Amino acid sequence: MSLRSRFGLLLVWLALLAGLLYYVVTGLKVSTDLRSFMPPARTPEQRLLLDEIGEGPGSRLLLLALDGAEPDTLAEISRQLAPRLRTDPRFVRALNGEGDLAALTEDLLPYRYLLSPTLDTQPLDRDFLRAELEQRVQDLGSPAAAWLKPLLGRDPTLEMLKLAEAWAPPGEPERYAEVWFSRDGKRALLLVETVAGGFDPAAQREAMDALQDHFRAIAGDARATLIVSGPGAFTVHINTATSEEANRIGLFDSVGFILLLLIAYRRIGTVAAGALPLLSGGLAGMAALALLFGGAHGITLAFGFTLIGVAQDYPIHLFSHLSRSRTPAEVARLLWPTLATGVASTCIAYLAFFASGVDGLEQLAVFTIVGLATAALTTRFGLVHLLGSRPHDAAESAWLAALWRRLAALPRPRWLAPLLAAAAVAAIAAAPGAFWENNLAALTPAPPELVARDAELRAELGAPDVRYLLVIEGKDAESVLAASEKLDPLLAEVQAAGAIAGYELPSRYLPSAATQRARQQQLPDGEALHAALAAAQQGLPFKPGSFDAFERDVQAARALPLLDAERFFAGPLGLRLKSQLQPRDGHWIGLVSLTGVNDAGALVALAARPDVPAHLLDLKHASESLVAAYRTRVLLSLLAAGLLLAGVVAVALRRRSRIVRVLLPMAVTTLLILACLRLGGVSLSLFHLIALVLAAGLGLDYALFFEHAEDDEREQRRTLHAILVCSASTFLVFLLLALSSLPVLRAIGTTVTLGVAFNFVLALLLARPRQETFPATEK
Repeated sequence: MSLRSRFGLLLVWLALLAGLLYYVVTGLKVSTDLRSFMPPARTPEQRLLLDEIGEGPGSRLLLLALDGAEPDTLAEISRQLAPRLRTDPRFVRALNGEGDLAALTEDLLPYRYLLSPTLDTQPLDRDFLRAELEQRVQDLGSPAAAWLKPLLGRDPTLEMLKLAEAWAPPGEPERYAEVWFSRDGKRALLLVETVAGGFDPAAQREAMDALQDHFRAIAGDARATLIVSGPGAFTVHINTATSEEANRIGLFDSVGFILLLLIAYRRIGTVAAGALPLLSGGLAGMAALALLFGGAHGITLAFGFTLIGVAQDYPIHLFSHLSRSRTPAEVARLLWPTLATGVASTCIAYLAFFASGVDGLEQLAVFTIVGLATAALTTRFGLVHLLGSRPHDAAESAWLAALWRRLAALPRPRWLAPLLAAAAVAAIAAAPGAFWENNLAALTPAPPELVARDAELRAELGAPDVRYLLVIEGKDAESVLAASEKLDPLLAEVQAAGAIAGYELPSRYLPSAATQRARQQQLPDGEALHAALAAAQQGLPFKPGSFDAFERDVQAARALPLLDAERFFAGPLGLRLKSQLQPRDGHWIGLVSLTGVNDAGALVALAARPDVPAHLLDLKHASESLVAAYRTRVLLSLLAAGLLLAGVVAVALRRRSRIVRVLLPMAVTTLLILACLRLGGVSLSLFHLIALVLAAGLGLDYALFFEHAEDDEREQRRTLHAILVCSASTFLVFLLLALSSLPVLRAIGTTVTLGVAFNFVLALLLARPRQETFPATEK
């Protein structure tokens, strides 16, 4: 093609890439919910686990500590911070030991007599009112008088305060200056619940930023510091660390890759042209995700781009095989059967992930298949027309000729493959430690120092246990609330025995209709209440009419329709109740959170009793069963991928000896990778398994090109040059991932780095063991 035609082709290509980029930016939404990489739940426990991971009350709790200043200063900051957070729409509640008297809106205030347990044991008669009013006289002489006076006329029995105390966490920490403090008295403590689920990094980041803004506005010049812990804080930390490390690794990879190509091909234009198929593959893959799924998980994109990075091999093979005796189009035509076989095998192998039933893996399959196919096709039919007529000829390199002769002299014994395979199997069998990683938290672990701090704050605040839940099921919300009330005294017995430190029931927020009705019937009529109140005030310093608002509320409560879940959900504590009372698949469930579980056996025994309307959910056991189910699906997908990959190679090569020479290095390499990982004490996770498919695809490409290398000396040198550059660039990319501090990236990087090294050596020794592959002397 003429220079003008090549320039026109480049402009059209760049315009198409710009169009794809616009479509991706406007149409692709990136998710960070780890549940996208979880299999469909098969049991009620697994469904609850997935919900708890993403949206459960435990996942939304943030544990706050104020440190670095005098206790009185910290107490004052806490008193100002809590009410500001309660009015922030990003938070459900903020507790610091003070009663939140704004927990009910104006229209729900009369319901306090139906929600509070006072009337279960004590009617609103003269004696009760007299005792309460005498106590209020004493309270007015205390430091609490300032906040008590505005409430007294409407709520002389302080039912709102009793409700606020009942709705506080089950196990309260120490107090100083009426707010929560650590046992050593050095840190003020708060418990905050966010609207967003704990595994929503963007929303949790927004909540964390709001926390810091509120804190800085209140603390001013004070030397106080804010410490935040909890699942949301972990999510933000892990997401930030992953992004920063991925960007850093990507930068080093890009620089290293460009330098490698410049050394190998000596032309900036060649390096720039080689980027076009990679960009095309990446953007086409993301556009396919936007079209088919509307979005993608961040892990899908991160790992997908790693796989797309393998597509750099396609232009490298073309560049290394260029010569002055053939046009780029002729070279591409000769390479295409081998290249197409490798691409088709990898793409068909990734089709197997559609059988996994896991959204993240299905997205990864689409991204990989579309991306690799696009990169290969654009290399074959687009890139060849952009290249100049005087390329760098790898066959003319003196160092390559010397290396080529030395490799030809290497022994290729037939017993090498079975010996390595047997040694690998023996190492895998003898390796210590668990073979599989069943810990769900290991996929995105928090640093040990953060975990230790979280455990410390959780113990101080009496936050709910993150492992055990009691689950109540019923046909509707009312039946769940009734069962919750029945469970209350049984749990009180377990608590009294020391098995748990506390518990929180949905009926603590919203009593059943039967209980509300019984309390409503205990309320006196207007005349009786007025007479009792007048008698109770005798001799006390309250003016006549001081409690008219109280009398109006009681009379209003007598006629109120009973409060149901839907109306309570609309109130300030609606989100809190929703986290404990939920519709699910045609019925309702109630979640009972537990604190300070000291004897899990007592909970198991309680749940096994026939009169207990709940069952115990062990989230650790449920997560392990979910991971096991996940692994089974992935292993079946990998088995299908291996069979499909072997089938494509068999169809392409046809002769059994050639099929064995291509597949054998890949099979032995897989065993060697597993042996190295297990001898290193690594338990295999999902990401190791997916990376094995990538390593197998690389090995297949190396073996295919060694197998198809022509007998011509120069062509064999060019093949060696291509595979050296491909393996070096891939090794660089994944070595940096293997050195990552993040387990997911480290698992992928270590697996593929080992695969590149083993695949290169074994493909060299096993794919073409005949002497003519690397003759000792030049023709």
